[in-house]
Amino acid sequence: MTFLDRDHSILAFNERVLDWARRVDVPLLERLRYLSIVSSNLDEFFEVRMAPQVSARKTNEQRGLCTVDTYLGISEKVHQLVSEQYRIYNDQLMPLLEKKGIRVVAHADRSPAQRRWVKDYFVRNVQPLLMPVGLDPAHPFPQVANKSLNFIVRLSGKDAFGRENEIAIVKVPRILPRYVRLPVAKGSRQQHFVSISSLIRSHLADLFPGRQVTEFSQFRVTRHSDLAVDEEEVKNLRTALRKGLQQRHYGEALRLEVSAGCSEHLANFLLSQFALPSEALYRVAGPVNLVRLNQLIDQVDMPSLRFERYSAGWPVQLTPGQSFFERLQQGDVLIHQPYESFDAVLAFLREAVEDPDVLAIKQTIYRTGAKSELMELLREAVRRGKEVTAVVELKARFDEEANISYAERLESVGAQVVYGVVGLKTHAKMLLITRREDGQLKRYAHLSTGNYNPGTARLYTDLSYLTADEALTADLDQVFLHLASQNRLPRLNKVLMAPFHLHKAMIERLDAAGAAASKGKDVRVVLKMNALTDEALCRALAQASQAGVRVEVIVRGACILPAQVPQLTDNIRVRSVIGRLLEHSRVFYFKVGEVEELWLSSADWMNRNMLRRIELAWPVTDPSLRQRIIEECLDCYLTDNRDAWLLQADGTYVPALRLSSGTRAKAAEPVSAQALLMARYGGKG
Repeated sequence: MTFLDRDHSILAFNERVLDWARRVDVPLLERLRYLSIVSSNLDEFFEVRMAPQVSARKTNEQRGLCTVDTYLGISEKVHQLVSEQYRIYNDQLMPLLEKKGIRVVAHADRSPAQRRWVKDYFVRNVQPLLMPVGLDPAHPFPQVANKSLNFIVRLSGKDAFGRENEIAIVKVPRILPRYVRLPVAKGSRQQHFVSISSLIRSHLADLFPGRQVTEFSQFRVTRHSDLAVDEEEVKNLRTALRKGLQQRHYGEALRLEVSAGCSEHLANFLLSQFALPSEALYRVAGPVNLVRLNQLIDQVDMPSLRFERYSAGWPVQLTPGQSFFERLQQGDVLIHQPYESFDAVLAFLREAVEDPDVLAIKQTIYRTGAKSELMELLREAVRRGKEVTAVVELKARFDEEANISYAERLESVGAQVVYGVVGLKTHAKMLLITRREDGQLKRYAHLSTGNYNPGTARLYTDLSYLTADEALTADLDQVFLHLASQNRLPRLNKVLMAPFHLHKAMIERLDAAGAAASKGKDVRVVLKMNALTDEALCRALAQASQAGVRVEVIVRGACILPAQVPQLTDNIRVRSVIGRLLEHSRVFYFKVGEVEELWLSSADWMNRNMLRRIELAWPVTDPSLRQRIIEECLDCYLTDNRDAWLLQADGTYVPALRLSSGTRAKAAEPVSAQALLMARYGGKG
């Protein structure tokens, strides 16, 4: 079976995200934000995925599956994507913003008064922070940090010592704002801004008195940033990671971005300094870092150009003010985020912290955000005399530093902090509370498909599950014990755990579905996840399809399983929903005849999730909750024809709603799953 290429699938996902920057039904500032999201995604793509590809190109040797040809193919695709980004930026979004009175004013277009203001701002706020470095044998090319903004300058004339060293580098400190608001006439509704790159560019000559600037360009380099620590060799993982973080900003260079007008001389000089092939050079007609457009978006005061604010309501199964412990004795509770508020999860933990009958709290920490109320609650629990155990994942990509800090702060007040199992990331999201009731101990738990991060909980679709089920909470207690003690895991009652059971269990269910379908039973499989890249699971899906199983896969990002291939995946349909919210929930549904089985999970169907992480999947046995999940997380998305894309046999994605000419159609009744759920839960948006 030939699978689709994972890297190309990731880039295809970003093409779908970029489509939101084109859509005329999306508010203008939000279209600009989607443009910046694509840039952020591409940054991570290079930081994490491209090191072996670039290495193969440099050495002309194969690196695993990476060859010169694969590098050139990926590079060509990224160049096309970046070119389209800047075309949308320059030809569509910026002209439309200007019509609304929002303008980023270039130096040539500034009035004399604006030029005076910018000059004064530069002298007072920018120039004192700049330190131009002229290159010579005593001043070699400086260390340039990952994704930092810099200028390269070519000079004529001689320096103070009579030498003709012509190249200088100017680093732009990260502390400087990337967009500065210009004053306008009193009463004017115009909103004018200047970018920091334009501001510095127009005053470069001031940094080199007595010499002439003949050429210059802004530039930005993206470096390999995935930390690699041999856990078997290090004695203290936290110390090793902290040392690794110090070097992260200076990993192997993988991509070089320069201004579109950068001369060949300067471009080639930079390529040689970073030891990059010519394909790694990206000439851009605009700011080299579109991620920083968020600073511009956040400063614009025009609500009509943003999404209407959505206010998540209190979960429908909960009554404000009611004790969570009393409510969970009546049955399990489902919270569909962000349509229902994540604040309820924090309130659950807060009640546990404040309740004198709660004796112990155990929690996994993967991503919690920069300022975490959850962490403060755990620290307060320790101060109140409760036993607190935190399983902190130090290797959560790009959150390592925050998690190290949280671990140290928890330890400082006496919490028991462990870091999971050597070689495995702890990605499971679980909170277990032990309470004394009538002389006995009772457990309560929270499980989630997402993170304990209040910020992303407003933007990601996830499912939180609150339960007092004795068998399920006993399983979680055993999982925590296993992570802390590393004792052998006993047989669990309900939970499937990776890397021990989950992968095998999902394959077994697909095999059983295929066997039932071959006997004429009505069989249906519906899966919702963020990525589908595990080859063994893809083969099991293909075999089930060939046996007659109807398979629907709702996968947001990368998918290597080709759909609708004759005699191979005829019965498989794959759709990707890209919306205002980021789809993040994982739901696995199997129906054989009249028997239904539904699982929620922290895991995507990726090899790393199944075999190299601690992940959980748990069954939803309450019929009403199961039906609610089927309706809201599966069926609703299968009827989406506004935000959904359908995977074709050749690996391309086509909008579910498109005219034969290729334009987005206006259907009589366009359906957006996310809009329907926002309306259902009563928020605005």
